[in-house]
Amino acid sequence: MKNIFLVLITLSFFSFIIPDKVIKKADKVIIKYFELENFSKEAIQVSKELNSKTSSEFGESNLFKILQNDEIIGFGYIGSAPSKTADFDYFVLFDSDMIIIKSKVLIYREEYGGEIGSKRWLKQFNGFSSNSNEVVYGDEIVPISGATISVRSMTNSMNDLLKSIKVLKNHKVF
Repeated sequence: MKNIFLVLITLSFFSFIIPDKVIKKADKVIIKYFELENFSKEAIQVSKELNSKTSSEFGESNLFKILQNDEIIGFGYIGSAPSKTADFDYFVLFDSDMIIIKSKVLIYREEYGGEIGSKRWLKQFNGFSSNSNEVVYGDEIVPISGATISVRSMTNSMNDLLKSIKVLKNHKVF
């Protein structure tokens, strides 16, 4: 019984750790988008109580401010979403007003459905914010043949993130 408890605690601890490979890929997106050489990131801490009120999971470092010379130039979120048999990692870049300016699939682990990683498809999320209406699969978000599960999953994840950002804003996290 002790071993099962220890495994559960260990798994919950490691569920909040983002692999270095994923962080480096997100950093490259930041550098390229903002055309920066130097920047820093500051994790935004979300209490367990507040986290329980959101649809997205905020760990110790997956939501952060992006700073240049101590000035906030944007925000970033690293998340994962399910595809058919595995999860994929994605990154959402927000401007300083928490409006989506770029999203990128960082690591896709399936044989099919990787088309959701195309820049053209992901641009559909640009401009959405926590004040926007829900992003609708089939309306604002164009389906992709052969990637139905991943497209729906990414769309749902973005809606969850935007709703969660609204909760955080209402609780003065930003």
